[in-house]
Order: sequence, then structure tokens, then C-alpha cells
Amino acid sequence: MLKVSDINVFYGAIHALHDISFEVKQGEVVSLIGANGAGKSTTLNAISNLLPAASGDIEFMGQSIRKVPAYQLVERGIAQVPEGRRIFSRMSVLENLEMGAYIRKESGNIGRDLELVYGHFPILKERRKQIAGTLSGGEQQMLAMGRALMSRPKLLMMDEPSMGLAPLLVQEIFAIIQQISKDGITILLVEQNAHMALTVSNRAYVLETGHVVKSGPSQELLVDPDVQKAYLGT
Repeated sequence: MLKVSDINVFYGAIHALHDISFEVKQGEVVSLIGANGAGKSTTLNAISNLLPAASGDIEFMGQSIRKVPAYQLVERGIAQVPEGRRIFSRMSVLENLEMGAYIRKESGNIGRDLELVYGHFPILKERRKQIAGTLSGGEQQMLAMGRALMSRPKLLMMDEPSMGLAPLLVQEIFAIIQQISKDGITILLVEQNAHMALTVSNRAYVLETGHVVKSGPSQELLVDPDVQKAYLGT
């Protein structure tokens, strides 16, 4: 579904990503793990063309998207849940979810998809009239995920969904990620909580200072001594 080939990304004179290559197959959950500053979020932003790659290529469903504007990528089926949630804080929960469906041409199924989102996140239905900025951190994360799902993505990219959340909420968010995967949505997950990321994903890539240094099935990386020492605290 997604093929990233030798992309290089710069912040001014800083070379942030060095010939990054990886792929995501349809139906998979693939994780990018690594320390803060390894280039994980930069990789997602390059795929979304929020931060254009200087070289290399990015293919989605067999077509190059490296120079496709971000808003057109949403129309093609890529949605990103950004780091820090980035909800519309002065709008209601329902209005935020409706914004997720903004690019959709058909309107008949939007109500049905709202109910699907409420099925994943019942608290959002309870709070649908509440101003989004007054939600707790965990509720805002659920709203950001729900808003992305309203675009009916083929590929859902999630950037640090557990950031700043209490351990019980982290468990809940990752359980929902597994449910979304079972619904048939392909997921690319960026996450500093390496143990949780490897637990829910099929495969993973390890990034260090803008390079892919390891990759493989998540269950193998969970028992890899280098990964355990660097990211799992064992």
C-alpha cells in the first residue's frame, strides 16, 4: 500500500532523514520506533508532504505521491493523527468530527460513520456538544483519532498517540488501535512507547538519527537484545 524509497529530508542545513526506505502492506499495523529526535515524526510529515522530501520517492497504492499536496492526499485515502492532537479547540466535539468528513463528496454515509466512531469512542457521543478544548488529554486524543477516521482513510498514520497520557488511558488507546486495524484500516504508527507499539504491530522499523537501523516482525524485535537494551528498559 505504501512504499517509501530512499527519501532525504532537510531542515535548512540539517539533514534529518538519510535514505529512509520502508513499506506498509495492506491490512498491516507497522510501527516506527526510536528515541526522541530519531526522525519518526519527520517521516510521517514527509509522507503527508507537510515537509517535502528533497529526494527519493513515496508511492501509495502504486502511484507516486511525493509531490501531491497534503489536502489531496486526504482525498486519496491517507489521514494523519498529528502529534499533540491539534483538535479545533473552540469547536464542539461533533463539529470536529464533521470537519474530518469535510472532503467527502457523498453525505449519506456520514451519519453512519459518526456512529462507528462513537462505537469506538463512546465518551465522544456523550460529549458531542461539549467544546473540544475542555476535554481531557485522553478524550482529545480519542477525538483526533475519530476525526481522522471520519475521512474514511485507507491508511491511518498516527503520531505519538500515547504522549502525555496516564498508563490506563494508554492501554485503552492501544486497544482501540487494534480494533481499528480489525476493521480493515491499515495503520502506520509512530510511538516512543516501544513496548506498546511492538505489541500491537505486525512489523516495525527502528530509527536512529534519521537512519533505519533495524527492521523485522514486531515479535522478533521484542526479544532482540539491542532493542530491549535501547528501548524496552531490559
